[in-house]
Amino acid sequence: MMTPNETAALLIQALPYIRRFTGKVIVVKVGGLPMTDPARARSLAKDVLLLHSVGIRPVLVHGGGPQIDEQMKRAGLTPEFREGLRVTDSETLDIVRMVLVGKINRELVGALNALEPVAVGVAGEDARLLETEPLDPALGFVGTVTRVNAGLLHALHEDGLVPIVSTVGADKDGQPYNVNADDAARAIAIAMGAEKIIYLTGAPGLLADPSDPASLVQRLTAGEARRRIADEAVTGGMIPKLTSCAEAVEGGVGSAHMIDGRAEHAILVELFTDQGIGTMVCAEAGGD
Repeated sequence: MMTPNETAALLIQALPYIRRFTGKVIVVKVGGLPMTDPARARSLAKDVLLLHSVGIRPVLVHGGGPQIDEQMKRAGLTPEFREGLRVTDSETLDIVRMVLVGKINRELVGALNALEPVAVGVAGEDARLLETEPLDPALGFVGTVTRVNAGLLHALHEDGLVPIVSTVGADKDGQPYNVNADDAARAIAIAMGAEKIIYLTGAPGLLADPSDPASLVQRLTAGEARRRIADEAVTGGMIPKLTSCAEAVEGGVGSAHMIDGRAEHAILVELFTDQGIGTMVCAEAGGD
């Protein structure tokens, strides 16, 4: 347990960061895994509410891969992926919409509103928040975001609300599409001129040596991130995450962060302490 002096020192350390980010948009992307644990969902809700309470404008963007897989298996369907993207036929699309919009989004909204009634659920289809077009015919109803209705999210912030976005978009004819949540979060952050985008992952961040948890790379530029990918110094699921971070920063977002969503109050530690907890990608070596 922290002593009163340690608590005071932590609060003093957090103050300049709170002042810096007040009034700024921070996009938080969370996968479906934390939502399988109610305690973790409550912890996430507390973090988001604290950001909102000190005048920061959070947008929570979520996926739901594990829950979609489970629901597909219950329906006798076998999940199929190509280069990390879910092949989405019409039956799979119905399940994706049901799980993301009807279940996970509702659970996240409920977790936050149980603390304070400020959360509002928004599907990418709503008011054409995420306008999409087909990504690849071989993937079926998988879309790429071509336009974000950022005004809708800004309006919700002006009304004192916290948007929680499920990533099912739609084309100009209203046809729904499954959108990768990392890509959707990046598009939203760029469109809103966000100060930061935070990816909650199942890893500590970028490790120089994947077998050594102590080799965390705490900071790198977008250019350095690109070079690591090109040099094959990054592998597996870290490649799309690091690419998304670089693209967000190159698109004008102040900085992008990959942090361990399994850690208690990871968002607060990353934003409000000098040390942080994960990997930050910025435009310049000295950015923060």
